[in-house]
Amino acid sequence: MYGIKNCDTIKKARKWLEDAGVEYQFHDYKKDGLSPELLDGWISELGYEALLNKRGTTWRKLPDDIKDNIDEQSARAVMLDNPSIIKRPLLDTGSAKVLGFSVTEYTELKF
Repeated sequence: MYGIKNCDTIKKARKWLEDAGVEYQFHDYKKDGLSPELLDGWISELGYEALLNKRGTTWRKLPDDIKDNIDEQSARAVMLDNPSIIKRPLLDTGSAKVLGFSVTEYTELKF
């Protein structure tokens, strides 16, 4: 699971995994960083639009000219500079990647 430790959605997802007895590793962007190679893989698989959290404060704080002209290249740069703008959590089960937290979606996953 990738995200930021103090995020409320991350806390809910982690609690669900723990309550379900699912072992997982947590990668905190702020503490552990984010490699360009990892991000490129996510963009390739999920698309930059899905990864970019446009509802959070990090997005709202971006200059309007960046927000108005966002494309894959600029989104990649923004996500590398500000990993907290990536939608959370990003759960990688090895066979699937799930953005966000939904009890229904997590329940249907094969761990």
